[in-house]
Amino acid sequence: MTVKKNKTQKESLFVSGHRACHGCGMALGVRHILEATGNDVIVVSPTGCLETFTSPYGFSPWRVPWIHHVFENAPAVATGVAAALRAQGRDHTRVIAIGGYGGTFDIGFGALSGMLERGDDVLYICVDNGAYMNTGGQRSAATPSWAATTTAPAGRQSMGKAEKKKDLPEIVAAHVIPYVATASIAYLGDLKKKIKKAMTYHGSRYIQIDTPCPSVWSFASHLTLEIGRLGVNSGLVPLFEKENGEITAIRKIKRKIPVADYLNKQKRYRHLFDSKQGQLEIEKIQALADTNIKKYDLLST
Repeated sequence: MTVKKNKTQKESLFVSGHRACHGCGMALGVRHILEATGNDVIVVSPTGCLETFTSPYGFSPWRVPWIHHVFENAPAVATGVAAALRAQGRDHTRVIAIGGYGGTFDIGFGALSGMLERGDDVLYICVDNGAYMNTGGQRSAATPSWAATTTAPAGRQSMGKAEKKKDLPEIVAAHVIPYVATASIAYLGDLKKKIKKAMTYHGSRYIQIDTPCPSVWSFASHLTLEIGRLGVNSGLVPLFEKENGEITAIRKIKRKIPVADYLNKQKRYRHLFDSKQGQLEIEKIQALADTNIKKYDLLST
């Protein structure tokens, strides 16, 4: 039996068959990013999970032009592509860089800051899953406090990563670029709306998307969206928009939950529930969430 394709149905720009883990928040996020941008884009991606699971020999899920390069220079490569398009008079084709944790927070941070300072016409999207997942789950500046990783393990002498997560959206916003936003794959409508809005601007733009990772955060793959929602509703993942350095929109929390409800769903935090010291660290994480709630006025009134 042959099923005829509906002529009004749009072909996906990020198709199935890639090698992402079951329940991968990053793969879900990228599919909806491209639904929002349309096909007149060129995507640049550094080394990381996204590059690895979308580039097996002989196959690509990308249905738009896609460029892979080394870890540290996505913003520089994207800048060069934008300059080439401008020289060709192809102003309608837009450039998007989609990078992960390491290529954004750590190894590529200098190149990112340079791109932002110059105001290059690139939308940089960080699909943030909080560690170097592609190589085994090592800590990064994107790893939140007290999460256990392979290089900051939990044990007798350690409660996981002691340092706070780098507040990259605020660092980016300090460059006073046209548009900065945070999003979550748990709220796809909000994510796509922000992508579409960013595409209306020219110059440097930045969107950071929370993309839970079942494999290293250690939760069942069917819980990806639930974990994302819990992160947002605890206040640990504030969703907002900034334009030219000023907050212009905030997604309110309708029902605040304790951070413990978010943490106890993930094995990377299970050590915190086994000791008095761990309970103290949970209280510190709760304080971080409460600070976000106050800073961004996240609670519905």
